Amino acid sequence: SEIDGLRGIAVLSVILFHANIQFFHGGYLGVDIFFVISGYLITSIILYELENKNFSLVNFYERRVRRILPALFLVIFVTSILSFVLLSRSELSSFFQSVNSSILFYSNFHFWKTAPYFKSESEIEPLLHTWSLSIEEQFYIFFPIIIILFNLYLKKWILTFLIFGFILSLSICHFVALK
Repeated sequence: SEIDGLRGIAVLSVILFHANIQFFHGGYLGVDIFFVISGYLITSIILYELENKNFSLVNFYERRVRRILPALFLVIFVTSILSFVLLSRSELSSFFQSVNSSILFYSNFHFWKTAPYFKSESEIEPLLHTWSLSIEEQFYIFFPIIIILFNLYLKKWILTFLIFGFILSLSICHFVALK
């Protein structure tokens, strides 16, 4: 219940940030909190299932697909209809590039290069918010494989790897944010 409370605070801070409520200028912090919570929960699930010898990569991916893809496809479908009505032909071209990047889970890289998040040109990108989903999905795709390999070959180093990965992730984000 504590984790659900933190999730609620994270989601609420993002919503209030996007509603342009003056007090919530740091809504992106809610996304960071959500990422940390997701990382903690997924790591806990994977390690628990590995310890009990009932982890299945296929089942793990299937649970992620069932949880995420229906909502993503619904958002893309509704957004596509609205985009045909509201966007110009050149904006539609950009929109469909973002659809591809969203479906293939690389929209974080796509939007990083084409529509910087806090710039005015990003306001006409209906799927801009999928950048965070792409990061989450990239984590879901690669992280379990890394943990499985560590569990098989370097089991005593899993905690060290997780700590190092956490520090490296923070360092990279800090470096990128300074640019």
